[in-house]
Amino acid sequence: QLQLVESGGGLVQPGGSLRLSCAASGSTLDAYTIGWFRQAPEKEREGVSCISWSGSTTRYADSVKGRFTISRDYAKNAVSLQMDNLGPEDTAIYFCAARRGNFLPIRNGCYATDFASWGQGTQVTVSS
Repeated sequence: QLQLVESGGGLVQPGGSLRLSCAASGSTLDAYTIGWFRQAPEKEREGVSCISWSGSTTRYADSVKGRFTISRDYAKNAVSLQMDNLGPEDTAIYFCAARRGNFLPIRNGCYATDFASWGQGTQVTVSS
């Protein structure tokens, strides 16, 4: 059974960077589409970025385009989210999610309902 564990969260000052990692166990991620989502207090879960099983297709929320970069590390069986120029609006719990298959090319964004397996989340706090 696929299990996902996020890491890399923490406290960072505005303008700083963090790199989140989503590590998988129980299965390889080669055939999975992976998504990063976030949820701030009293807000709905938001799709941040997704990457197809081959890595050739990515999606980003408008709010993070040009600042966040999603990538796959097949050797480590993990997916990373590099977050640069962070602002207080990026403060949230960040979750990674996975679903087997290559459906991302026909989707124009990352939707939580598309994903079946979820990690427990990692807290990102951007504050001075």
